[in-house]
Amino acid sequence: MCLTYNDAKAYADWLVSKTGQQYRLPTEVEWEYAARAGSSTDYAWGNDIGNNLANCGWCGSAWSNQSASPVGSFQANKYGLYDMVGNVWEWTQKTAGQSDVAVRGGAWNFAPSLARSPTRLILTTDFRANYIGFRLVRER
Repeated sequence: MCLTYNDAKAYADWLVSKTGQQYRLPTEVEWEYAARAGSSTDYAWGNDIGNNLANCGWCGSAWSNQSASPVGSFQANKYGLYDMVGNVWEWTQKTAGQSDVAVRGGAWNFAPSLARSPTRLILTTDFRANYIGFRLVRER
């Protein structure tokens, strides 16, 4: 959390140099595919955010509107991925020529409707906040 897009990219580059594996931020398409986990609904479990299924504002979790929750506090989606909805917005890969970039997934202090799979928030690459983080893709 609290990292800019450039910080997230630098971490991925560092991880590549340390492991020899290829890591990067997911594209928006990859991120949404992973978040939906094979569904065509707003959330991997349906079209209703429900209660205590994710950490977002007014979602009924112990952390809603207070802070990020520990990773794995909620059930993984069908692809085995945790916290694709809520907790913190996640940086996605910027494409060539873009000056801004999208974060996806919503956050602990944002309305549940903003945690829907298709929702995007456009930010500048130097923006940072306690409700923005990232996850990486490891390529084969």
